This record gives sequence, structure tokens and C-alpha cells, in this order.
Amino acid sequence: MSKKLLKGFLKQPASEFTSRFSASHQFDRTLFKQDIKVSHAQIKMLRSIGLLSAKEYKALHTALNQVAKEIAAGQMNWQDELEDIHMHIEARITEKTGDTGRKIHIGRSRNDQIATDMRLYLREEIDHITYLMLELRHILATRALEHHALLMPGFTHLQPAQPITFGHHLLAWYEMLTRDQARLADCRKRVNVLPLGAAALAGTSFPINRQFLADELRFDALLSNSLDAVSARDFITEFLAATAICMQHLSRWSEELILWCTAQFGFVELPDHLCTGSSIMPQKKNPDLPELIRGKSARVFGNLTALLTLMKGQPLAYNRDNQEDKEPLFDSVTTIKDCLKAWCLLAEGMQVNAQRMEMALQHGHMNATRLADYLTEKGLPFRKSYELAGQAVRLAIAKGVNLQDLSPAQLQQISPLIKKDLFLDYPRLVASYNLPGGSAPRRVKTAARTALRQIAKQRERLQVDS
Repeated sequence: MSKKLLKGFLKQPASEFTSRFSASHQFDRTLFKQDIKVSHAQIKMLRSIGLLSAKEYKALHTALNQVAKEIAAGQMNWQDELEDIHMHIEARITEKTGDTGRKIHIGRSRNDQIATDMRLYLREEIDHITYLMLELRHILATRALEHHALLMPGFTHLQPAQPITFGHHLLAWYEMLTRDQARLADCRKRVNVLPLGAAALAGTSFPINRQFLADELRFDALLSNSLDAVSARDFITEFLAATAICMQHLSRWSEELILWCTAQFGFVELPDHLCTGSSIMPQKKNPDLPELIRGKSARVFGNLTALLTLMKGQPLAYNRDNQEDKEPLFDSVTTIKDCLKAWCLLAEGMQVNAQRMEMALQHGHMNATRLADYLTEKGLPFRKSYELAGQAVRLAIAKGVNLQDLSPAQLQQISPLIKKDLFLDYPRLVASYNLPGGSAPRRVKTAARTALRQIAKQRERLQVDS
């Protein structure tokens, strides 16, 4: 069948090695639903402009549905000679309908066909990923609201820095993921543009109706240059870049979660069903899910690098190199979805140890900045205040106490400006961070509630769009 379908001026068919080396059906069969959908739109358009009779349209429509069921049921006879998903479907349609099947390819090429399939696939997957991101953002905002007033150390350089709330920390993760979702939404706009009608590279002389195809396949617009339409893969590169950034974020969260689960921190504990044990040490409870997420970020970064490298030397228009764009894309889609699902389980399942977080506040003199600010409020230049606050910390260390445990007399040795109105206790200190975006509990509560309202609206829009 392939020899008949692809017979041109070549006198000899491709060798067995060439067919095997060139075949892509092993992985591009992932796109069979999209390819069937594109062909349905194609024959409907051909019928509307009179290039198919009603009888031919009905036969092709029926055959396409039958082939879709065969592929889904694992009944397709995959052959290297047929190369890709497009030729397998066309060959099977031709077997079922005879010469009518040979009309399905009027006015199109595999070049614009695969470009359309890929955009349909990616549009659908972006919507699936967006749904998972909304779910994870909802969990983070819910848990932030739950722990809006729970105090914990904030770190820089992994050293105790200033007190914050656990809810504020979770909302930092939320904000990172919100930007990730926005990047995907922006990418989707450039994905959802129709290449079909570009044919091989120059367009077609058949009077096909591209706007009909766009409407039928729910594309927002038409790609305006046929050369660009068949050769562009920057929409995939952009998606891979967005997923790489998201995986970088998930990896950073995972590193924090791994640290928090250690005996040294003990801030959180993961439920047993999200952990594994050791083959030799019976006491072990290993946080494998966040470790694997941290590790899987590397493959997503690699997929982005692979596509950038694949495309950097290609002249216009289509080149067979582009066959290699699918596996990095498919792998990144699977990986990001699995990692988001895993993080939903982690964020919802982690058990918070409030006592350990509060105990950790007793180390690091994290109220020293408050003392410097206080002295500045009393009229000293900040750098002088900073110096005096450092002297107070050294005094506390020398006496083996926390900064807030120094007596008023000891503090006045540092500066006579220090009066009874100085507060260094952590609840009042954190409550004073009351600017928009600050970690004051009332700000965290308001931010979490606002986030939950935004997510509800976005979920409604996603349901309408889908």
C-alpha cells in the first residue's frame, strides 16, 4: 500500500533500513485522535466546496470513525513502510473506500497536516496542565489560609533571617505557580493558530476554505505565511521553556520539602503512602516523590535544549529533522503532568509540626532587624542602628540568651534610645509586616482568600472554554 501511496518518479522503493530508520509511527501514533479530527474537518471542507460528493463524504466519514476505533483498540497493523500516523490512516481509509480514499489528501500535505496535529495536541495538553495547576494552586491557597498565623523562620542563604508565617511561605509557592500558568496561557495563544492550507510549503491552487477549517477545529486565527506555517516549531519551544521554568519551581519546592522532612528540621511529615522505606535500614522514611520531581526537572530542561538544538540550523521550509520534535514534547507533557499530580498529593498530605516551627524561632536572633528598625525610628541613621543591633546580638550570644531575653538595662547599655515601647517578640513583630505583600497574618489571610476567589473564576472560564 505504501508503495502505491508514495509512488512518484522514484524507480525503487525505500530499503528496509531506510524505512525502519525513517519511521516515526512508533511515537507519532500518539497523535492519532488529532489526525482523525483534522481529516474530518478536511473532508467536511472539501464537501462544502464541491470537491467531494455527498456519497464520498459519507464513505470517508464512516471510514475515519472506523479507523479511529481500530487504533484505539490496538488493531492497526503498524508498518515501517508506511512511516507515520498520517500514511497509516490514509492507507487504511483507502483500503476501506478505494479510490474515494485517495481524495482525502486533496489540497494538503503531511507538512501542514502534522503541524496542525501538533498544535491541536498541544492546545489540549495545555488545557489539561492548566487544570492541574489550578488544582495545586487551590490546595496551596487553602493550606495558606489554614496556617496564615503559624510562625516559622524565614531563610536567606539557608540561614535564619526573619520570622514569617507558614501561610506566607506557601503563598510564595502559589505566586510562582500563578506565573507558570500565565506563561502557558500566553503560549496557548500562539499555539492556537491554524497552519492547514499551507500544504507542502507554498499553499495550494485548490479553492480550499481555510477559515472553514479554522472554525471547525476551533483555531483562533490563520497562520499568514505558508513557509512559516509548515516549518515553525517555536510554539513547541515556547511550551518547553514554560514547562522547564515550572519544573524549576517544583524542584525548588521539593528541595525545601525534603529539608523540612529531615530530623534536623522536622517542620513537616509526609504520610506513609507518599514515601518509601530502605532495603536495609528499617527506620527509614524516604521522601521519594519530591526527590524524583527534583530529578525529573533535569529531563525537562534537556528536552528544551534538544529542541533548540534541533531547530537552530534548519533552512526553510520543512525538513525531516522535525520528526525529532515529538518525543521531547511528549516526554515533557507527561513529566509535567505527573509532577503536578504528585505535588497536589504532597501539598494536601503534608502534616505540619507547628511546635517544631515555633521552636526553630529560638535560634538565629531573627528579631535583630526589628531592633535596627526601632533605633532608626528613634532618629539614628540606619547604618548606625544596624551596628548597634549587631552589638546587641553579640551581647546576647555572650550571655547565652536570645535577643529578646536581654533585660532593659542591658539593652540600654547598647543605646539609651531603647525604651519600654520596644517589642522583639515574634507575634507582634510579624504582625507589624502589614504592608501589601507582607507576611502579617491578616495580610496572609486576605491574600489566601483572594487567591481562592481568583481560582474559582478561572475554573469557571476553563470549563466554558473547554
